[in-house]
Amino acid sequence: MGTVLLVRHGQASFGADDYDVLSETGVAQSMRLGVWLAEAGVEPTALLHGAMRRQRDTTSAMVEGAGWSVVPELDEGWNEFDHLGVVARGLDALGADVDLSDRRTFQRAFERSTARWSGGEHDQEYDESWPVFVDRVAAALERACARSGVTVLVSSGGPIAVACAMLVDPDATAPELPRLWNAFNTVCANTGVTRVITGSTGRRMLTFNEHSHLARDQVTYR
Repeated sequence: MGTVLLVRHGQASFGADDYDVLSETGVAQSMRLGVWLAEAGVEPTALLHGAMRRQRDTTSAMVEGAGWSVVPELDEGWNEFDHLGVVARGLDALGADVDLSDRRTFQRAFERSTARWSGGEHDQEYDESWPVFVDRVAAALERACARSGVTVLVSSGGPIAVACAMLVDPDATAPELPRLWNAFNTVCANTGVTRVITGSTGRRMLTFNEHSHLARDQVTYR
C-alpha cells in the first residue's frame, strides 16, 4: 500500500506584480509544515512538485523544515491552471470591470470566471480548456499513486481539488465534476495536506486539507 500527501503551496504574493512568489507568511507556513511532518514521522520515498515558483519554493522550505535528504522531482502535471488568464477571459466575456486588487472582489470574479471555464460551452476560447486540465491532473494523480512508499507532492488548489473530486466520486458526470471541484477548491488552505492511500482495492482520500500545523493567524487561503 502506498500513501500520497497532496500539499498546497504556501501563501503567494496576492496583489504583487508577480503572484508566483511566496510571501513571508508562505515561507513560514512551508517550513512549519516540514517540521510538523517530520515530527509525525513522515519520511518520503519520493518528493514531487509542479513547475510554478511558489510550488518549488514551498518544497524547498518544507524540506528545510523537515530535514529530509530526498531529492525533489519535477512533474508539470501538477501545475496550476492559468487562473489569472481564466479570470481575465471570464470578465471580458461577462462584460465586468472590477478591481482585482481587493481579495473579496477577486474571489467573486474568480468563482464566476471559473464557472464559465468549467461549464463546457467555451472550451475553444482558452489556452487550456477545462477537459484538458482535468485529464492532465488525472494522469499526474495516476503517476503519483503508482509509486510505492510515501510520496509527498506540492501543487496548487486547482489540481488538488480536481484530484479530490475524482477520488470522492470517480463516476461524477461532466456537469457534476466542476461543482465538486469548486467545493474543494474554495476551502483549500495554504500548506493544507490531503492524504490519499492506494492499495489492492484502489485509491481513497483519507483526509482533506489538514492544516493543524498552522497557528490561527497563519491560516490563509490565497
